[in-house]
Amino acid sequence: MTDRAAKTGVARLSVFSNTFLVLTKLVIGFATGSVSILAEGIHSGMDLAAALIAFVAVRVSDQPPDERHAYGHGKYENISGTAEALLIIAAAVYIGYEAVMKFIHGGELSRIDVGMGIMLISAVLNWLVSARLFRVAKETDSIALEADGQHLRLDVYTSLGVLVGLFIVYLTDLVIIDRLLALAVALWIGWVGIRISGKALGPLLDTQLPLDEVERIVEIIDAEGRVRGHHKLRTRKSGAHRHVDVHLQVPNEMSIIEAHALAEEIEDRIRAEFRNTTVITHVEPEDEASRV
Repeated sequence: MTDRAAKTGVARLSVFSNTFLVLTKLVIGFATGSVSILAEGIHSGMDLAAALIAFVAVRVSDQPPDERHAYGHGKYENISGTAEALLIIAAAVYIGYEAVMKFIHGGELSRIDVGMGIMLISAVLNWLVSARLFRVAKETDSIALEADGQHLRLDVYTSLGVLVGLFIVYLTDLVIIDRLLALAVALWIGWVGIRISGKALGPLLDTQLPLDEVERIVEIIDAEGRVRGHHKLRTRKSGAHRHVDVHLQVPNEMSIIEAHALAEEIEDRIRAEFRNTTVITHVEPEDEASRV
């Protein structure tokens, strides 16, 4: 199965599972009067929107370069991840607002047992789907699928938290716990949204690759004895695609043919280490490099 087929398939699975959970949670939330279940329904609604965004993004981002997009379409994934993060933050604000309104105006809960049942189903289903998303995201280096998986894994923890809280309410009739849980959900997903936005937004600003990857690229270059040095190493990432360019310093007496072959060897070694990588090298004599 190709990367594109795997990414599209798991993104479609996420859309289907989230659609089911959104409808179920919202119906149960309104029926029981539980703001924490309603918050979970809104949370799942954001997950559904994120899954739809991810589904479109992974289809577009894997298209090959064309005349208008010479570097490919990878940044569509980063735009997707940023949009998903903003949706999470928006959901956190709305859930917090609903919880505060319940504190002010109050309200009774009913059929708590049904609410606990849907929270358990939600936790199990989201755990299975998020595990699949994380696996494919790692295999294909997809930030859009990783962000979608983070949404669902977060939903697992919040669903379990709401489940425990509803059980306590069921035993004690302390309705305030439902409101407190909703606030906790809002704070937690807001923090995750901020964290995801930082990771997704970086490549849009052409930040360099992670330090460990840059250090590995330097190690590959330095391991070649025929290279006397290097400088102007620049890296960036666009979706799942890495871009590396560097100036290589070679012996003055090396012919153009030899220098070109050497540069090709180094490019191949870097591409073998990191998948989906474009490498551009500029060769210059060591005396010229020293003078510059």
